[in-house]
Amino acid sequence: MTTTTDGEAWDLWLDGPHPPAFNMAADEALLLGAPDRRRPLLRLYAWDRPAVSIGYIQRLDAAPPGFAVVRRPTGGGVVYHDHDVTYTAVFPPDHPLNQLDRLKSYDDLNRAVQNGLQRLDLDARLSDALIPRAVDRLTMVCFQHPTRYDILLNGRKVGGSAQRRVREGLLHQGSLHFGGPLPVPRNRLADALLDGFRDTLHVTFTPFTPDHTLLQRIAELEHDKYDNPDWNARR
Repeated sequence: MTTTTDGEAWDLWLDGPHPPAFNMAADEALLLGAPDRRRPLLRLYAWDRPAVSIGYIQRLDAAPPGFAVVRRPTGGGVVYHDHDVTYTAVFPPDHPLNQLDRLKSYDDLNRAVQNGLQRLDLDARLSDALIPRAVDRLTMVCFQHPTRYDILLNGRKVGGSAQRRVREGLLHQGSLHFGGPLPVPRNRLADALLDGFRDTLHVTFTPFTPDHTLLQRIAELEHDKYDNPDWNARR
């Protein structure tokens, strides 16, 4: 049973590749604007260079050398952005999914991603594991440590996600990484993911184009925060 209603309308931003700081700034700007949009938004996007994002609480030295680095507004471990597909779902504060227990919200959203992968004949499963307490969360690599409702393929984690909940709403950031080149063309994978969301959460999508106000807010967050060494080295 899902927490959306049949035919619920979501905005869909099919975005392109951007610098790491832009991508994180865009996600935060979407979260800050969620109360005014008043309905969910799904963003699919890419990275214009090999990069890693580190979790909100992680140490900067958790990032490997040779990659551009940006700190996410969400938690979790180090995520490589080289061959991956990234997506963000943003919900206004009064949306039913934002009222759920955190784990249940991961279950709902990751089942939609699982559905999309299964449409490509990829036998995706949801993990029931928990990250061992001995793992150092300040330095851990996300895809080396599955946790509950992460997405597995042949026993290996290929899908991870993290959330941030604030008064403006819920930000859910996710990534799919298969350990190398994508198993299918990127556009085919994106189409399957959208079908997975439609089928699992019973939603429809309306194309979304960022307006001047949103782009200005993204530019400010990119310059003042995510491209600022003080933010990325804060821990």
